[in-house]
Amino acid sequence: MYLPKHFEETRPAQLQRFLQLNSLATLFIAGSNGLTANHIPLALRPDDGPHGSLVGHVARANPLWKQATSAIECLAVFHGRHHYISPNGYATRSETGQVVPTWNYEVVHVTGTLQAIEDAGWVRSVLTDAASAYEADQPTPWTLAEPPADFLEAMMRGIVGIRLQVSTMTGKFKLSQNQPEANRTSLLAALHARGGAEAEAMAAAIEAHRPIG
Repeated sequence: MYLPKHFEETRPAQLQRFLQLNSLATLFIAGSNGLTANHIPLALRPDDGPHGSLVGHVARANPLWKQATSAIECLAVFHGRHHYISPNGYATRSETGQVVPTWNYEVVHVTGTLQAIEDAGWVRSVLTDAASAYEADQPTPWTLAEPPADFLEAMMRGIVGIRLQVSTMTGKFKLSQNQPEANRTSLLAALHARGGAEAEAMAAAIEAHRPIG
């Protein structure tokens, strides 16, 4: 992807944290059937391999897992916060008029090779970890111990585990770092005035990546 230096995020801890907060990946594979894209929640295992791995599962009916081979490189794209940015938020609009609309966003690209895993114990560990993470804020968290054993076993026979061995991880956080400080300040005020979850989330992202000095 096009990546100006001021939007680049290279810190491993920041990238890993982003993946933990934004689990849904668009997984692209260029295989024998051409280019395919699947939308799959993937969980980061940072200590699994030199650069970590991403794990999840797909339906057995999904042909994706049959394409999983170390000979084919794939790309997983994770999206974070995003928002349209109007020139109305820039202090310099009234001063010079030299402003245009844009779109702010956070994205991380992960490349690697994909492996299909049918081992029931491994798949169960992925499901257990996912339930623990995603059910943590529920008043009565669901666990794999809840469904009847025969029902759960039948459901598990219908899925296949996948593991993406990470080769590279590239972050692009386009959050107004290229704007003068006056415009960042006025933009934050405009987003807060607009209100709403998306505007407030973008304001928080801009503040968190505000250049120092």
